[in-house]
Amino acid sequence: MATPTNLPFNICFLLLLLLLPHFNLVTLIVLASYHISCYTYKGKSQLQLNYYSKSCPKAEDIIKQQVTQLYHKHGNTAVSWVRNLFHDCVVQVRTSCDASLLLETASDGTLVSEQTSERSIGMRNFKYVNTIKAAVEEECPLTVSCADIIALSARDGISLLGGPSIEMKTGRKDSKESYAKEVEDLIPNHNDSISVVLSRFQAIGIDVEATVALLGAHSVGRVHCVNLVHRLYPTVDTTLDPAHAEYLKRRCPTPNPDPKAVLYSRNDLKTPMIIDNNYYKNILEHKGLLLVDQELATDSRTAPYVQNMANDNQYFHHQFSRAIQLLSETNPLSGDQGQIRKDCRYLNVD
Repeated sequence: MATPTNLPFNICFLLLLLLLPHFNLVTLIVLASYHISCYTYKGKSQLQLNYYSKSCPKAEDIIKQQVTQLYHKHGNTAVSWVRNLFHDCVVQVRTSCDASLLLETASDGTLVSEQTSERSIGMRNFKYVNTIKAAVEEECPLTVSCADIIALSARDGISLLGGPSIEMKTGRKDSKESYAKEVEDLIPNHNDSISVVLSRFQAIGIDVEATVALLGAHSVGRVHCVNLVHRLYPTVDTTLDPAHAEYLKRRCPTPNPDPKAVLYSRNDLKTPMIIDNNYYKNILEHKGLLLVDQELATDSRTAPYVQNMANDNQYFHHQFSRAIQLLSETNPLSGDQGQIRKDCRYLNVD
């Protein structure tokens, strides 16, 4: 069986023009045998490494410096940058990875922020994105997009958290709209099943192995009691390790926690601020906090990858790096679309 070949639209169109005078059944069979398909590249093809090397040569260094400074003042900012990338890129309407997440609700009601969604519970440190943006704007006004700041801050945050070094392409543009209505449907719920989660990621081109790796970001995450008490009350979920369940009940002492209160448990108690494979070791020991964590370790589609990642941190880091690249490059807003916001919170005034 021939390997499928995807050709950029302009090349494929030229090929068809050349074949047109001889187009017959044999030609169709030849084309089918090689699985040649024409398609139009979306934003991914326009991203590149060092996109700002000429327009703003110091951009990536400035972002890295700001991320590092913020990390040493507020260590949890690095975790926020990873979650920002996930939320910004998973929400795909027409495009994704477009900083729609950062837009605040407009005073006239014409725009509702994605941050108001229940899927955004626990997200924070948005104000520090503006700190990074201000430093970049001082060097290169209206040049570096907020979408690229999300991507690059995630890359640098992952490194500070002991994760892999990732080559991050840039060249994204900022969205002119928010997708608050779509967030609920596109971002998996905290307690969706593994089947739902795999389906959502597959829809944006992320394979099973990469999905398992992405969930490894939970190694530096924490879960609000609102999203885990159903596994503790009125009776403890039998798939939870009993001793760990008792710990969780001390962290979440009531079945009806205040969603605005700071009540949570960390996924990893041993290395809570390091992106490592302890997450996989924990879920194999039935210490996962969410339903998807537990199912990840037992579902036949994902369990082999979980075991491999638990056994080999280097393998996990390799797959995590690949997964972040897939996530950050999937259909971003680029080229002549979108804008470069001056302030990540607001659309530019024409």
